[in-house]
Amino acid sequence: MSEAAARALPAEAAEKAKQHILDTVAAMVSGSELPPGQFAIRYARAHPSEKVAAVAASDVVCGAIEAAFANAMLAHSDETDDSHAPSQSHPGCSVVPAALAAGEQFGIDGARFVRAVALGYDIGTRFTMAIGIPGFQSGNHLSTHAIAGTFGSAAAAASAAGFNARQMRWVLDYASQQASGIKAWQRDTDHIEKAFVFAGMPARNGMTAVEIVASGGTGVDDVLSGQDNFFLAYAPQADPGKLIEKLGERFEVVRTNIKKWSVGSPIQAPLDALENLRKKRPFDAGQVQSVIVRVASSEAALVNNREMPDICLQYMVAVMLLDQTASFRSSHDKARMQEPPVQRQRAKVQLISDPELERRLPRREATVEITFSDGTKLAEHVDAVRGTAENPMSREEVIAKSRDLMAPVLGKPNTESLIDKLLSLEQLKSVRELRPLLQRA
Repeated sequence: MSEAAARALPAEAAEKAKQHILDTVAAMVSGSELPPGQFAIRYARAHPSEKVAAVAASDVVCGAIEAAFANAMLAHSDETDDSHAPSQSHPGCSVVPAALAAGEQFGIDGARFVRAVALGYDIGTRFTMAIGIPGFQSGNHLSTHAIAGTFGSAAAAASAAGFNARQMRWVLDYASQQASGIKAWQRDTDHIEKAFVFAGMPARNGMTAVEIVASGGTGVDDVLSGQDNFFLAYAPQADPGKLIEKLGERFEVVRTNIKKWSVGSPIQAPLDALENLRKKRPFDAGQVQSVIVRVASSEAALVNNREMPDICLQYMVAVMLLDQTASFRSSHDKARMQEPPVQRQRAKVQLISDPELERRLPRREATVEITFSDGTKLAEHVDAVRGTAENPMSREEVIAKSRDLMAPVLGKPNTESLIDKLLSLEQLKSVRELRPLLQRA
């Protein structure tokens, strides 16, 4: 951890890190128009502290902790940000804001920013992989998303701060003391608590740990072993060896998924399947008699007729039938959920919880079967969602997604300049140069 800031990344890891930074920044900017993001900007404006770091898509400059918190809330204002299936976490929405806030505070260059982010992905995800995902959340009701985010954000911010090995130990100690978050977020219908648990709180925790150590705070040298250690408290069954498994060799940012669609992860594969089916046989909504969607049982429970459009499978399938795509705007149009044309299409959709697909998790597979009015049927199974490590989006696809998310907020010229800067971060002398492009009056 202490050497990561000065160690060059392999070409693939560096490229993926820049793409995930761009994807996360795009989620931050687009999130500014949604309730969790609007709350975050109000919060940062009300707690300005010292003017150290910027809040995206606003005119707010505040303290590093507040900026990390607000930008992370922005990044997970909806379901646009990335996800890491093996650790059941969303690394980017907390790691990138924490690294950015610390980067502004300590005046780091773009290359070091990229390395700090890559380190955050490596450390945070390994914590919950070491804990052991199967049964962890259901057994103790804790949220893997919050725990991975806290350690990932702490590592990224500490790398930006240039901490030595002993300071890194203390950062892990203070991250351990703050590790928290319970699965009650699943009952949140406004996405504000979810954004807090997945992103805002972990980024704040990580940045707080760094601020404590940067100010001279000391701690326990090894909170991961010995009496009353982190694993004894959280997961006695954990395999701590996984914390360093292929560390520096296997880069978790390469295994992290970028979402093609701005919807909940369980809905990604069904939308891919519908798009693939339309390529095989072009059709419009009026020709469809019924749609059967099969997803993993636990995933079905998360997206079954939910109140929020971006995590309601039936609504998003209806939109896909009507629009032949699923835009950011449509996936956040709550009023449209009640419109008669959408209601008619929703009535055609049957969601089935599939135990076999449950056994294949964390692969988020889906099968979609369409019955047409003429009695013919078409089926499509998706085993590798577009944007996953197994079926990655191209750089051009990531750019196109980011452009669509940011241009309506920042304007096209600023958006293009920001994209160029983020994809050539190695040439950036200071991350503070991003501020004029990232903010708006």
